[in-house]
Amino acid sequence: MKDWTGELRLDLEERLGKTVAKNVYFQGALKVMRPVYHDDSGQVCYYILNPGGGYLDGDRYHLHIALEEQARVTLTTQSATKVYKTPQSYAYQETEIFLKAGSYLEYIPDPLIAYQHARYKQKNVIHMEKGATFLYSDIITPGWSPNGERFSYDKVQLINEIYMDDELISFDHIKLNPATQNIEALGFMEGFSHLGSMMVISEQMSPDLLDRLYHALNSKTNAYEIGLSLLPVKGFTLRVLANLTQTIEQLFTECHCMISEEWFQKRPSFLRKY
Repeated sequence: MKDWTGELRLDLEERLGKTVAKNVYFQGALKVMRPVYHDDSGQVCYYILNPGGGYLDGDRYHLHIALEEQARVTLTTQSATKVYKTPQSYAYQETEIFLKAGSYLEYIPDPLIAYQHARYKQKNVIHMEKGATFLYSDIITPGWSPNGERFSYDKVQLINEIYMDDELISFDHIKLNPATQNIEALGFMEGFSHLGSMMVISEQMSPDLLDRLYHALNSKTNAYEIGLSLLPVKGFTLRVLANLTQTIEQLFTECHCMISEEWFQKRPSFLRKY
C-alpha cells in the first residue's frame, strides 16, 4: 500500500546484555520517543506516538518491528488510539513483527477508542522463530456520542495472524459491526461495552500456568467475564468483557505480572503515561 499517513520501523538487537536499536525510521504521523530503560535488566521500552492526535478518514499507518536473538523489548503507545468519524474510507493500521529465537516482545498499546461513525481495520502479522516469546494485548472502547449510544461506531475489525517458523499457528479475527449485528447479544458483547484480548506465546507456557491464571483472574462478580484458551502451540488467549477500561487493564496487569515473575523473575515495568 502506498502513500502511508505514517510509517515506523524499529530494528533491535542485543549488545553486551542490553537491547539497543540498530535501525530507527519514522515519517509522517507516526513517531517514536527515545528509548527508556526502566530497570537494569537491559530490556528497552519504546513509546509510539501519533502527533496528529487521532485517526481520521482514510488514514493509513504501517509499522515494522524486528527483534534479533536475545533482544528484549516493551512496545507501547503514548496514549489511546482515537478513531474519529470516517465518512469516506476506513482508517487502517498494519503492523509486521519479526521475532528471532530467544527474543521477547511485549506489545501493549493503550485502548482503541472508536467514536461515532468510526470505521477502523487493524492487521497484525507476527513471524516468530521457535524459542521467541510474544505478549500482546488490545482493548476496544466505545467513544462518546451525542445521543449517548454505547455502540455508535460503524465498524471495528482487528486481525492477528501469527506464524511460527513460517507456519500459521493462530488466526484471530474480531469484527464488531453494530449496524448489522445485535451487538448486545450472546456471542457478541453480552451486555458489556468493552472488549479486551491478550495473546501470549512462549516455550515456557504450560497447562499448569493456565490453570493458575484462571483461578487468579476468575471471580464471582458481575463486573466482567473472562475466557482463557490454549493455542495449538505453547500459548494462550485471554478474552475479557467489561464496562470499564480500568477493569480490563487491571486483569491484564495481574496476568502480565504472574507471567513475568515466573518466566523472568521480575515484575513488568509500570508504563506511566501521565
